[in-house]
Order: sequence, then structure tokens, then C-alpha cells
Amino acid sequence: MTLPENLKYTKDHEWIRVDGDTALVGVTDYAQGELGDIVFIEIETLGEVLTQGDIFGSIEAVKTVSDLYMPAGGEVIEVNEELGDSPELVNTDPFGKGWLIKIKLSNTADLDTLLSASQYAELIEA
Repeated sequence: MTLPENLKYTKDHEWIRVDGDTALVGVTDYAQGELGDIVFIEIETLGEVLTQGDIFGSIEAVKTVSDLYMPAGGEVIEVNEELGDSPELVNTDPFGKGWLIKIKLSNTADLDTLLSASQYAELIEA
């Protein structure tokens, strides 16, 4: 299982990669493995300003549907359109082509509450 060191993680298994005042958000390799084959992703929050912990969409696998939570507050400025035709990108490349949304951060202090790669590893190994 891969855990890039340059990302921050949530206890709900989302990751965030910050680049200035914007960030990409996705689900972790662990999460996609637990979910199984991803068949559909629904994100209808484009243009909305959400706070940390808010639900920004849902991810559907063969065996379950799970909510997706904002790792940090911000405006959803882009949705990964490739996932409409290829939701399995979340399974095959969760930290790359399988990203879910791009946000414009509104509260960078939220990032201080997230987990490092080593802290997240401890969480999922517990």
C-alpha cells in the first residue's frame, strides 16, 4: 500500500495535496482497497463553499456506498471529469489520475488538524 509523504490524511480516509491556495482531494489507497471495485462517483458540490468535515459527494463500489468528506474548508472549483467514464481510476491510481476534486482553500488552519503519512499508517494498522 502506498502512502505518499507529501500528502495530509483524514481519519475518514481522504487525502489532500496542497499547492499554494488550492488543493487536490481524493481517497486513499487503503480506502479504495476496502471499498473494492469503484463503479460510480457522485459529486454535485461544484462551486459550493464547504467547511472541513462536510460531505462533498459519494463513492459507490460494488458492495457499498460511502460519503466523501472535505479534509479542509474551501470552494469546490473543479471535479475530475475523467471519473464519469472511468471511476475505476480511483482503484488503479488513487493518488494520481483518480483524484476527486480541486478546492480553493478558505481555512489553511484546517490542515494542521490532519494526519501525516506515518500517523495515518498507525491509524489503519490499529
